[in-house]
Amino acid sequence: MFLSSPFLQLSSSLKPHPSPFLHGSSLSIPFLPNASPFFLFPAAPPPPPSLLSVKAMKKMQGRVVCATNDKTVAVEVVRLAPHPKYKRRIRKKKKYQAHDPLNQFKVGDFVELDKSRPISKTKTFVAVPVTARNAPKPIDPVPGDLLGLPLESQQQE
Repeated sequence: MFLSSPFLQLSSSLKPHPSPFLHGSSLSIPFLPNASPFFLFPAAPPPPPSLLSVKAMKKMQGRVVCATNDKTVAVEVVRLAPHPKYKRRIRKKKKYQAHDPLNQFKVGDFVELDKSRPISKTKTFVAVPVTARNAPKPIDPVPGDLLGLPLESQQQE
């Protein structure tokens, strides 16, 4: 009964497809001792090294918000991102743990975060000192000899 079904007779009369890649069969490659299939199809050579280095991540700057741990500071990075609905730029804050090997940073310092290898579970950045944009600039005294005139404080009566 099962052998006489028209479906079984039709499937037995089908010819196999001529492609060697169909149904998981591999190429008929002559056997070479100690050779892998990758040996037969060599990959493209690597590009020559260039002098330009590509950095995938921008350096982030932020303010130290916690410096109580040993050799670790918590840095809060503020960025501007558009609101999803209203498209107005809003401030987004995120805290990162950064490595501070000399314990030189205090709360309120501005630092730059450089990407590094993972130092611990949460630390993948190294804190680098940077001057704040709104920090007061040092005042250089103007020498009186520059203008050729004596200053009022240097005049004698």
